[in-house]
Amino acid sequence: MNKELIEALDILEKEKNISKETLLEAIENSLLTACKNHFGKADNVKVTINAVTGDFSVIAEKEVVEQPEDDMLQISLEKAREIAPNCGLGDIVQVPIKSKEFGRIATQNAKNVILQKIREEERKVLYNEYYSMEKDVVTGIVQRYLGRNISINLGKVDAILNESEQVKGEVFKPTERIKVYILEVKDTPKGPRISVSRTHPDLVKRLFESEVAEVRDGTVEIRAIAREAGSRTKIAVSSNDPNVDPVGACVGLNGARVNSIVNELRGEKIDIINWDDNPAYLIENALSPSKVICVVADEDEKEAQVIVPDYQLSLAIGKEGQNARLAARLTGYKIDIKSETQAREMGLFEELGLDGQYEMDGSFDGADYDGPISGEEPYPEDGDYPEDEGYPEEPSDSSEEDQ
Repeated sequence: MNKELIEALDILEKEKNISKETLLEAIENSLLTACKNHFGKADNVKVTINAVTGDFSVIAEKEVVEQPEDDMLQISLEKAREIAPNCGLGDIVQVPIKSKEFGRIATQNAKNVILQKIREEERKVLYNEYYSMEKDVVTGIVQRYLGRNISINLGKVDAILNESEQVKGEVFKPTERIKVYILEVKDTPKGPRISVSRTHPDLVKRLFESEVAEVRDGTVEIRAIAREAGSRTKIAVSSNDPNVDPVGACVGLNGARVNSIVNELRGEKIDIINWDDNPAYLIENALSPSKVICVVADEDEKEAQVIVPDYQLSLAIGKEGQNARLAARLTGYKIDIKSETQAREMGLFEELGLDGQYEMDGSFDGADYDGPISGEEPYPEDGDYPEDEGYPEEPSDSSEEDQ
């Protein structure tokens, strides 16, 4: 009975999550290696280990001959009958090998085989564990800066947050806890190599899944997402339950749910809009918070013409074209935006048969825009244009004097 061996294997199994069967197999291989180092060969050696008691035996199968030429493969009839009295010439006899007789070098090699197997299995277990987390969000602890990259501890292994996956302007302190998106897990001889990101759009998606129960259980579905990390994100959501408001579910009571995500993203603004299968309505929603007079969408060309009120043009375009650019990415359409005055001067209303009504055209491509539009109203520094501030007020029928 070798209870100490079994107890040691149980401890290893719990601490390193390596199965006992794998460890027993490693011990068998180590004994075979020791035999090969001690005797020069081990082709006819078999090792058996009792997984319950820990008892093990090493047996060499030898052929019975009159004059042995190879002591490792053959045995004389006289010695064979000491083990099996009824054996004869040509029979195979199982001869026990005493492992205690192995030399120091053979024993050391056997030990190295076991340790190597444990390291390989530990690396394999870690790889499988984190590979299952690929494309998911985990919480990590900032360790240190490696040049411009950051080492993030994920518990059992360190990950690398490359400079290209960092949000511009974000600075972390050692021991700070942050959420990261696991991009890729690679298996290497030194263990799993994990790349993480803070800029990937799916980081926002996974954060909503963890924060919003309706998204997690599938009642609310995130249909599309467009992100400029560190600045603004737009997501389009729909509901599979007519009694559930998808936008309201994501925003939460007094904005509690979305605010917790905004805080995790260090103040990044998040626009949540309703998804619509009609591309025109979807584009109108995507250009939120600006108001839209009309949208004409070409589903074949994936292009859309949009007309907005004159005072909403800057808001629709966004600071440095950001609002229109994100709307284009979100919807997959090339979006052209015109003000109402521009559209009338170009005769778009008459062309579309909407004189006195509204539709669209555009010379502004939200996806490619990289500068101000001529005649554009100045845009606020912070990039937020309140809908009810900064625009000409509608003429009032009454005045303070009349009242």
